[in-house]
Amino acid sequence: MTDQKLKYLEGTTTVGLVCEDGVVLATDTRATMGFEVASKKARKIYPITDSIAFTTAGGVADTQRLVDMMKAETGYYAMREGAPMGVRACARLVSNIMNNSSFFPYLAHLLVGGVDGEGPRLFFIGIDGGTAEEGMLSTGSGSPVAYGVLETHFREGMKVKEALPIAVMAIRTAMKRDIATGDEVMAASITDKGYTELTPEEIKNLA
Repeated sequence: MTDQKLKYLEGTTTVGLVCEDGVVLATDTRATMGFEVASKKARKIYPITDSIAFTTAGGVADTQRLVDMMKAETGYYAMREGAPMGVRACARLVSNIMNNSSFFPYLAHLLVGGVDGEGPRLFFIGIDGGTAEEGMLSTGSGSPVAYGVLETHFREGMKVKEALPIAVMAIRTAMKRDIATGDEVMAASITDKGYTELTPEEIKNLA
């Protein structure tokens, strides 16, 4: 893989947090192509089902293709089984798809978060399909800065309401130190009531 492709993959910041009552996800909205800001309003959080969502980092076409594929796969599963796909099963399926590709054609890092019968769960899926389940995750070039904020302020057992301002603060702090992270913050939560995306005004008020 070329250095340019690695920069393209890493140019963003995403955050995922497992809370007592759900999962919090947050990202920036800047999309870059080398040293060019290609978009200031790029979507990087995608609901896959009512109770599962992805954050994406990497090639825009690659991540959109994976999102579309997983929306279809989870829909087929629900029709066939009569029950929604669990978070672990969803993470395992996308992991297998990416591992089978072996770096091509999917240039992406994903966070897969959601709530199912086992409670709130969060998985990291690497470009090679490697999987890790954690309670606190960040990806992208701004992740070292974001982790500094998360390690300082986030604690296991927090409620979604408590964790949302921390996730947003981590993204905003990364914006100040990472040139590939910027413009706006996008944030969402997933609880037993489903997927909820915050409005720009709600995110602003978290400050």
